[in-house]
Parts: sequence; C-alpha cells; structure tokens
Amino acid sequence: MTGDDRPTVPPVRLPAEAELARDALASPLLSRAARLARWAGEGVRVGAGGELSDESLERAAAHLGLDGEDGLAHAERAWDTALDTGLLEIREDDGADGDSGADENDGADGDGEAGGGTAVPGEELSLLTGGAPGDVLDVWRDGLEAALADAAAPALEDLLGELGAEGEDGRIDPDSLDLDALDWDPEEEADFLDGALGNLYVLTATDPAVTDGAMVPLPVLAASMVAPEDMEHPTDSVLEDVSTAMVRLDEQFRMLEPIGIVDYRPVDEALIEEADGGEPGGHDAPDDFGGPDEEDLARYGMVRLTPLGLYGLRQRLLEAGVHAPVVGDLARESARELLAALPGHGEEAARHEIELWLARRAPLEAARELLAAARGDDRDAPRRRLACQQALSITGAEAEPALREVLDDGHLGGLARVWLSERGFADVPAPSEEMVFWLTVDTLAAQLATEEGGDDSEELRELVRGLVDQHSGFFDKAWRVDHPATGEVLEAMSRVHPDRKAAKDARKAAYRARSRG
Repeated sequence: MTGDDRPTVPPVRLPAEAELARDALASPLLSRAARLARWAGEGVRVGAGGELSDESLERAAAHLGLDGEDGLAHAERAWDTALDTGLLEIREDDGADGDSGADENDGADGDGEAGGGTAVPGEELSLLTGGAPGDVLDVWRDGLEAALADAAAPALEDLLGELGAEGEDGRIDPDSLDLDALDWDPEEEADFLDGALGNLYVLTATDPAVTDGAMVPLPVLAASMVAPEDMEHPTDSVLEDVSTAMVRLDEQFRMLEPIGIVDYRPVDEALIEEADGGEPGGHDAPDDFGGPDEEDLARYGMVRLTPLGLYGLRQRLLEAGVHAPVVGDLARESARELLAALPGHGEEAARHEIELWLARRAPLEAARELLAAARGDDRDAPRRRLACQQALSITGAEAEPALREVLDDGHLGGLARVWLSERGFADVPAPSEEMVFWLTVDTLAAQLATEEGGDDSEELRELVRGLVDQHSGFFDKAWRVDHPATGEVLEAMSRVHPDRKAAKDARKAAYRARSRG
C-alpha cells in the first residue's frame, strides 16, 4: 500500500513512448483498422449499426489480403475496431439511393440499406501518421478497451445456441429465446479477465524470468486464479476448475493477441481433439501446475505480456485508482523515499531503480545520503537499512570515505564493515560482539517486515537455523540486544526453529527481552 492507502502493484520497466507507439501501429488489429479506414476513401455505405454489407465485407477482406471465413471474420473485426477508435466515422443520411459518388477503387459502394449511413475516415486517422506518440497510444487504448470487451463476451453463435434460439431449419427463432437460461454474467466475465491480466502483470514485474521475456504456462496462470496458493498437489475438483479456467483464458487470449497486448501460444489442437472424447471443447489441465517437463507443459498454452501490454494495463490500473509505479519514478526522489520503496520492487526492477537514482548523483554524496536515510529506530528502519545495503552494493570504491565515516555508528557500523570487507579494503576494524548481535536482530527484523505477515519463508528458517548453530548460547546473549524489534525477532525464531529445545529457549529469551524493555 502507498502512504495514501491506495492499492499498489510492483513497478514495471517500460520502453519510451515512441517505441510503444511503433508497437501499437504494428499491432495486427490496429494496422488493419487503419488500412480499412484509408480504403474507405470518400465513403462506404453501411447499415444502421455501421456494419458492412456482405459484398463490402468481401471487398474489405480482399483489400487486407485475407480470404475464407476466417479472413472475413478478421476483416469484420478490423472494421469494428476502426469504428470504435474513431478511425472511421459514420455520417447519417436518408439512404435514398446509397450512391456515395466515390470510385469503387476507393472502397465506395452503393449497396447500403435505408436508415444507414456512410463510413468515412475519421479525425483520429491523421493522428496515426501526424500525431505525437501519446496520440497514437490514445487511439490504441480505445482499441484495447474494445478488444477486452470482445474477449469477455461469448461468441454470438455460442450465446444463441445456449439460449436455444435455433429452429429446426437452423434459423434463429426469436420466440424460443430463454434469457433466464443464459449462464453468463458480463461483469463476472470481465472481472475474471481483469484478474488474469492483473496476475500476469504482477508476474512480469516480480519474476526475473518472466521480466526477461519467459512465457507463463497457461495452467500456471489458470491455477493462480482458482487454486489455493499453498496447494502442492491439486485435487480432482481443483484440476477441473483449472481446466475450466484454461478454456476461458485460451479463448480470451486468442482474441487479445491481435491488439498487441499479449504474445500467445495457443493450446495444442491435438490436446483439444483428445479431450473431445470427453467434454466437448474442453482440455484437461496437467496434474502438476509447474511440471518438470516444460515442453509438454507448453502444449497447454503459453502467454506473456508485451511491453505494449504492460503499458496498456498500467494505464487501466492508474484509471482505477491503483498506484502503479514505473522503474525510474524514484530517480529524482530523496534517498529516504528510495529506500522506503525498494522492498516493493522485484530483484531486477530494484537494481535498475537504484542505478537510475545513482546516475543522477556523485558516488560519494549518494552514499552519504543513503546512509543518513538508513538511520532510525522506527518500525520501517530495518527494511531501509536492508535496502541501503542493496543500493550500496552497486556503488564503487569512490564511496569508501562515506562508509568509513559511520564505522562507529550503532545503526550503520555493521553494514559499513561488511561493505568494506567485501571489497578488500584494509584496516577494517573487527566488530564488537554487541554490534554483531545488533546487526543480526536488525537483519531478521527486516526479513520479517518484508514477509508482511505471510507464512514464514524457507529463507527465514534457514537463516535462523544457521545463526543458532554458529553461535553457542545465542539466546542467552540475544535477549540483551538493545533493538526495538528484539522481542519480536526472538518470538519469530521460536516459531520457525525446528529443534524443540532451541524453540523453547527462543521463547524464554523473547519473554526476557520484552520484560527488560
């Protein structure tokens, strides 16, 4: 959470707007929409809803180099996108004779219906070639919203079939429509898609492999939507839920890929054919969400957000009131603000954020500012000091004087010795036992704060075991440490240490520390 209690997501790295705009122009759906808007020339007659006649749709598909039923579907979607984004505008008229007066080579025709109008290039079309990158991205975002709405809606044929609207001759029978039988909640479907994209956004921000471009297996993403987080071996019921989620996501990502928000490798058609022996249209999830066989897992679908997708989702999060930072936002901020924010960054994002912050400052002054910001006895101070160590690890030898200046500082002397020793500097004084124990408590306090009330991590368990094993009589000395978090740290050690006697000693030490306080 941020200081104003807004929900927050981890920061992401984004290319420059110019690069994002180029990606937007190259996305298949917007590119086709722009081509059709130019093809419209002096006007194309359309129906009352802006739809093309069958003949005009065939011409539009031919102009895009598309053929067959799929080609017509792609052309129709591109035409709708051109209307949704303002690349095309509808001029209403009386539809007297449908003659636009335009040459057929410009895409005009006279087969519109009465009550319709004429589609002509809209004002937004000029922005794609003459506007700033931000203008291009605004047009693309309108297309994204339309694509998301389409992806969250069932196909018309499926909807009508579910409603029992087809008569014996295959035609739609309005009298047979049973709206109460429709098992589709538009709001729930949109929330499901938003949730999946949100999970993908966080994975891209926090998982180093995904940040670097690795694709996320569709079963893993589906499981993140419906399976309990701590479930290692899914039950049959959970696997069924995951399979259902995979079907939905497979259809939705196929719809979203043309707008450029995701790269998607669809579910292997052979799997679908195998599953058709059971429930039509289904494909079972693998028994293991992660699975050792990545190649086999890839058959169930793979997805990743594109940089353009990260940009688009971030804009939607901002509009929803979510704090969605970008790496580099902190470059001009104070060291204290930097250190406070770093614990919420993924590993790669944190490193780049620090590098951008350091690039604007002289090394020695930057180190002094970081060390000054790391002081304090407040509850967040241990995490600031841990972030300070992370930031100082990137600094070079020029920072040495700043570290030597704090060797006698009770809060910073320990981390200063670590920094100087790791770089091989001479004349580094050995720490006192009191300083060693204080640094140990401070480090554990930072680790506990980072986990933010969740389950104790294996990293914390290993750290506690190692500390107790290395220091005989650890708890007899630890309770005396003059640190605000000593009692809390010892209580946590009693909770995570596997040895019953050590855990009991830790509880006693925690009690003594709190009594002493």
